[in-house]
Amino acid sequence: MLYKNIYRKNAKKLAFIGKIGYNNKVNKKRQKSGSKSHSCLVIKGGYTLANIEEKVESLIKPKIENIGYELYDVEYSKEGKNYYLRVFIDKPEGIDLTDCEKVNDEINDILDEANYIKEQYFLEVSSPGIERILRKDKHLEKNIGTEINVKLFKKDENGNKEYQGILKSFNENEIELEEDIKIERKNIAQIKTIYHW
Repeated sequence: MLYKNIYRKNAKKLAFIGKIGYNNKVNKKRQKSGSKSHSCLVIKGGYTLANIEEKVESLIKPKIENIGYELYDVEYSKEGKNYYLRVFIDKPEGIDLTDCEKVNDEINDILDEANYIKEQYFLEVSSPGIERILRKDKHLEKNIGTEINVKLFKKDENGNKEYQGILKSFNENEIELEEDIKIERKNIAQIKTIYHW
């Protein structure tokens, strides 16, 4: 794996980590905590973590698209004592470290100027990886017909805490897999695509 840390003395951001691929300890930690970014934790200024994600996404999306990338997702989370702002980018031919650095340079100044985040935080720019976490409706829509893994917060009425199957459809309240398996979205901790090596 390739890593690059840049320390900025005069910025709130402590580091930029460009991660290539997904099979590393940092990204595994992110995947396990994927749902935490939508918690109701209120930080300074009265914003929830989800509020900050929405504001940051609206701010940086035009900049990222203007230089030829798709903004796949923005995740803001607290892990232990640290805050992380994770920006996931994509393009048809894939993402490498140079792409991560380019986007990092493009969004650094506008994040500083907007000052949405009052705490010190780590900024991470990366590819969503081969096996992708599906957090939004646009992610689900794009992956209809794709094999996915669904982890639940707790066992459902069938005694299951995890499902695997082809995503058939979804709506505001549930997702449906082939074989007529319906899962309530409020009970879903994580949805991730499956890649067969």
